[in-house]
Amino acid sequence: MRKKKHVTSVEIRSFGPRTNFVFNVILAILALSCIVPFFFMIVLSFTQESDITMYGYQFWPKHWTVASYEYLSKMGGQLLKSLGVSIFITVIGTLMNSLFSSTYAYAISRRDFAFSRFFTIFALISMLFTPGMVPTYLVVTQMLGLKDNIWALILPACFGVYNVLIMRTYFKTSIPEAILESARMDGAGELKIFADIVVPLAIPGIATISLFTCLGYWNDWFNAMLYMTNDNLIPLQYLLVKIQNNIQFMSQQMSAGGSTLASGTVLPSEGMRFAVVVIATLPIALTYPFFQKYFVKGMTVGGVKE
Repeated sequence: MRKKKHVTSVEIRSFGPRTNFVFNVILAILALSCIVPFFFMIVLSFTQESDITMYGYQFWPKHWTVASYEYLSKMGGQLLKSLGVSIFITVIGTLMNSLFSSTYAYAISRRDFAFSRFFTIFALISMLFTPGMVPTYLVVTQMLGLKDNIWALILPACFGVYNVLIMRTYFKTSIPEAILESARMDGAGELKIFADIVVPLAIPGIATISLFTCLGYWNDWFNAMLYMTNDNLIPLQYLLVKIQNNIQFMSQQMSAGGSTLASGTVLPSEGMRFAVVVIATLPIALTYPFFQKYFVKGMTVGGVKE
């Protein structure tokens, strides 16, 4: 019989640098595949419309222009209002969702909570069986009376069962029970324990669900289409959807009539589409680095049990 070859720790370590190099190259390629398209959109938003028509999409155009942003700047007042609405609903909605999801998850993660099983099943049922668009619309507009009210963009998404499940796992695997018992022995109540002990230890998990929620609120335009008719209360995403539709309408009318704008220039329809994407994406992309270190830790903690 052949003897099994035992691999020593020295031999295992010898593969470390090579493996790390391969993985670093792969991750660098994946990172570039995410960054390059966004950089390409920025370049195209500054490309002259005639160059896009004649030469197609290029990483380095022959002529640069800010015409797309000039046309969008003519809606400067409305853009600022919609930007303010988006920031408000994103910040308030993220805070509410993180608070409600974390407190709910902390309650059902405690072994001494008698109704933890009931509320866990209740949350899962609400995630598996959604009411649908029509009942939700009737509840928001008829029962709650939130038609043309900014809270119609916040309340329907201020609690997330998926976030509850993430935080429940985080609390059960990352918060030592001995610390909580020590605090109870010292006379601390559950609210004080949660605020002073659990929340500081759970910052990576809370930051993770906050990032998910923030992206959801920022990118939401469908609720605004359902509940908003007042232009002063529409968020940035829905405003950009309306601008996109107007671009298509203006382009069709100009193509049918064979005319140009009053200034003698062609409407930069392609450039404006990319400019709209840049305006919608850039603010939320700039906030991601602040969540990154918490996001990585929050997604991996609890995955490996020591």
